[in-house]
Amino acid sequence: MKRKADLPELLAPAGDMESLIAAVRGGADAVYIGGARFGARAYAKNFDLDGIAVAVRYCRLRGVRLYVTLNTLLSTREVGEAADFADELYRIGVDALIVCDIGLIKEIRGRGNPIELHASTQMSVHNSTGADYAAALGCSRVVLARELSLANIKATTERCLSEVEMFLHGALCVSHSGQCLFSSIVGGRSGNRGECAQPCRLPYNGGKHLLSLRDLSLAGHIPELIASGVASLKIEGRMKSPEYVYTVTSIYRRLLDEGRAARADEADALYRAFSRGGFTDGYLRGELGGMTGMRSEGDKMLSREITIGENSFIKTPVRASAEIKIGSPARLTLSLGGRSVTVTGEVVEAARSAPLTREAVAARLMKMGNTLLSLSARDIEITLDEGANLSPAALNALRRAAAEKLEDTSREPYPRRQSKRPAVPRLAKMKTALFFREELYFALCESGELDIFDIVFLPLAAFSGGGLDLTRPLGVYIPPVVTEGELGALSESLASLRASGVRYALVGNIGHYTPVLRAGLIPVLDFRLNITNSHALAHHAGEGAVGAVLSPELSLGALSHLGGGAIVYGRIPLMLTERCFIRESLGCSKCESAALTDRLGVDFPIIREAGHRNIILNSRPTYMGDRREELERAGLSLWHFVFSTEEPGEALSALRAFSGGEPLKGEVRRIKK
Repeated sequence: MKRKADLPELLAPAGDMESLIAAVRGGADAVYIGGARFGARAYAKNFDLDGIAVAVRYCRLRGVRLYVTLNTLLSTREVGEAADFADELYRIGVDALIVCDIGLIKEIRGRGNPIELHASTQMSVHNSTGADYAAALGCSRVVLARELSLANIKATTERCLSEVEMFLHGALCVSHSGQCLFSSIVGGRSGNRGECAQPCRLPYNGGKHLLSLRDLSLAGHIPELIASGVASLKIEGRMKSPEYVYTVTSIYRRLLDEGRAARADEADALYRAFSRGGFTDGYLRGELGGMTGMRSEGDKMLSREITIGENSFIKTPVRASAEIKIGSPARLTLSLGGRSVTVTGEVVEAARSAPLTREAVAARLMKMGNTLLSLSARDIEITLDEGANLSPAALNALRRAAAEKLEDTSREPYPRRQSKRPAVPRLAKMKTALFFREELYFALCESGELDIFDIVFLPLAAFSGGGLDLTRPLGVYIPPVVTEGELGALSESLASLRASGVRYALVGNIGHYTPVLRAGLIPVLDFRLNITNSHALAHHAGEGAVGAVLSPELSLGALSHLGGGAIVYGRIPLMLTERCFIRESLGCSKCESAALTDRLGVDFPIIREAGHRNIILNSRPTYMGDRREELERAGLSLWHFVFSTEEPGEALSALRAFSGGEPLKGEVRRIKK
């Protein structure tokens, strides 16, 4: 859906009130902030509820919209707490919430809360089917994945039902958003919970910063972005300084208003504000080389030199009209733009000695004090009866009442519907396996060990060569990223597979649902959907899924409450990257043995995904074969096995050890209790 305005909205970040003021001063059309909880930047200063209320009032008076992030994954208990918070944010006048957890979206809409919802980039939307799925959930806007080319952005925007937002400037995650478990699985700090430890900024393979990307800057593409139809252009940076926010916002404001690309001096100013050895626009252009960069001491020195002058609340000028007539209540109207409010006060009496003067009335009305408003004498109209009197206290009360009413952004409570926690769905008991390499699957077929699996999933490409035994219960693993330009081919392939006898599809993205269901395939939910609560699981089960692999970040206790499935064997994918680090940094000859080696000498294997995307795997396989009683007590409905880098003998040994309840040789990762 193309935007309604001539220009896309300029959306700026704010991690505290100073940065919010800087964003408004810089010319932002909208500002996004985080609350004290449930936001993807847990280490920003963020805003408490009172601070958000002040921010709403300030932005509303300046004609700026305010959005609040609730874009972390939630436990079942937290869904209700976050929805309560969303109710408060609606009441105080927040314009929209940025969300990613389907459970929270369902709860907000289930209660009847009408607040505008924007699907976060954490939801991994790459195409129009994903955007339309989010729209059907109740999201009026979708933030597209940062890895998309301009052609795919334009095609998605033209075809989808929702507004489209895209990133314009700021830090890039090397992994597709919502698809990174590196910080969580290896370091114990969940990026999906706003606590990312940024392992991508660390050195690998002998001190090289292979995963550290330069910041995004699309300052050279403003005309194309205006023409693309996107509704909003977003600046990243809720952890950044007010100086950064003001500098970047004000430059892009000028570029959008003038409809042009940045000049050399403007590009240099952006570089000085914050840089990691330069910028990249590689994703937009579809050219992924030369994107790595680290922040040097020189970069930091340039940023420290930036000053933006006075950065305090700018009071908003208003107009006033006062009527003070003997025998009638005093009236005061304050006007701002197209909005006006009127209040009445005490009844005006005839003066016994010293009547009111226009100068005295104006002097009282101009004392706006701690409000966000200002009033000058030239903007006051006064109708004053001769000989009228009104006490100073009454005039002050009249002014305060009018100012409070004009500043008030609160809404009437919506008629809240009763919302019950959804029942945990009963999913089929099954064992499933995913083979990233079809040659490993073929090597094990004759062993008889694969008979323990109810469904075996193979990559989409594995079905093109033929030779598969389609009498087995086979399913197709769909690439996690399917762009708009790839949707047509995917739909044709899935329809062909169903006609040949394939019954199941491993669904790892909301954009998969439409082509999967249209092809008549049965969904089994992959861990990439980030299901962490019963609300989300119940929703997905209602889509016809017969099994679900829940988030690997969950403990056995949390898994037990949900009753879904877990990865019980295999290396968990930690990152999904658009760039091919094997080809760029290691060489194509290393495609079968590529790995990242960290500072401690620990290897993280890299395998090639569809096209030239990469999956970075955990250094240790998860293994629960010798702890099967724990799995049984947890009541998991699905045990999922992932085979990636194993040689046939290694995979066979792992299967036999698991079946026999024996330990696995070497270091393993356990599902935490």
